[in-house]
Amino acid sequence: MPKNSDPDRTRKPRLRKPDATDGAAIWELVKDCKPLDENSMYCNLVQADHFRETCVVAELDGCVVGWVSGHMIPDQDALFVWQVAVSEKARGLGLAKSMLLELIERDVCDAATHLKTTITRDNDASWALFRGFARSIGGTLTDVPHFKRDTHFEGRHDTEYMVSISLPKVSNLKRAA
Repeated sequence: MPKNSDPDRTRKPRLRKPDATDGAAIWELVKDCKPLDENSMYCNLVQADHFRETCVVAELDGCVVGWVSGHMIPDQDALFVWQVAVSEKARGLGLAKSMLLELIERDVCDAATHLKTTITRDNDASWALFRGFARSIGGTLTDVPHFKRDTHFEGRHDTEYMVSISLPKVSNLKRAA
């Protein structure tokens, strides 16, 4: 069946804060979204419970189809986005961008002047997402090597680039949606 004729593709997933009962479903989603690094199920459970204010779950018919994990960086006016995962059945709907917008519009993120994340050079999908997100909100994107292959990963993982996107005032975000 072509994507456009699938009735599930015309419905919008519900975006909400996660809770501890979402931990296993989030873990399954991340596991299915290569090349994302898999965390332990316990890690995803703690994220959903302790960091629920800075995480987003997208739900469709009771199933978790999207996930953004993040946290405010201590002593910085920045929101750090750890992972963005979208189920194959929900791709192409702009869900990742919608979840990021939902997140930065929350009161807990009012002090954030930047959204930060790390991306390896070969992760084309993440670069496209965050470049497009920056354009849509009128933000400026910069990147610098942050966690380096040899210094931080003992040569076992590619360098992670710290991406920083300036965030506009909340009133400007309504237009980006």
